Amino acid sequence: MKYHILTLFPEMIEQGMHTSILGRAINNGYISLETTNIRDFSANKFNRVDDYPYGGGAGMLMQAQPVYDAWKAVAKPAEGKKPVRVLFMSPQGKTFSQEMAKELAQEEELIFLCGHYEGIDERVIEEIVTDPVSIGDYVLTGGELPAMVMIDAISRMVPGVLKNE
Repeated sequence: MKYHILTLFPEMIEQGMHTSILGRAINNGYISLETTNIRDFSANKFNRVDDYPYGGGAGMLMQAQPVYDAWKAVAKPAEGKKPVRVLFMSPQGKTFSQEMAKELAQEEELIFLCGHYEGIDERVIEEIVTDPVSIGDYVLTGGELPAMVMIDAISRMVPGVLKNE
């Protein structure tokens, strides 16, 4: 299983996922983890990725352009292969469950899109997201923790990750 995480805080994911059972699974090649810093795709010289909502309102949104460009850099489906599923961490998404973890563990690759601020420009969500997913009926400051929770649960279903199947 190969995980791609699109985030503003790759170090948060890297530090959390390279320890304990998942760290061993990465070292042994059962799973792989690739973090992509969305800021690297900003067209702004200060690497800003936030902007005011187009329709007005409070807070800031992540701009569509850097998120879309980061996704394009990661989601390169090989000839004849199905597109990689994009999971968007959102309190409005379908609630994550053990059944969903089993289903997602059947995929070869997954892309996790971690939002921040008040969310992500809806245009890019409509374009690239295949599965909005929530880990519960509450709001967090970003999508990194939900992504790590899901990766942990999904990885347990990947053969070889746990010594006792």
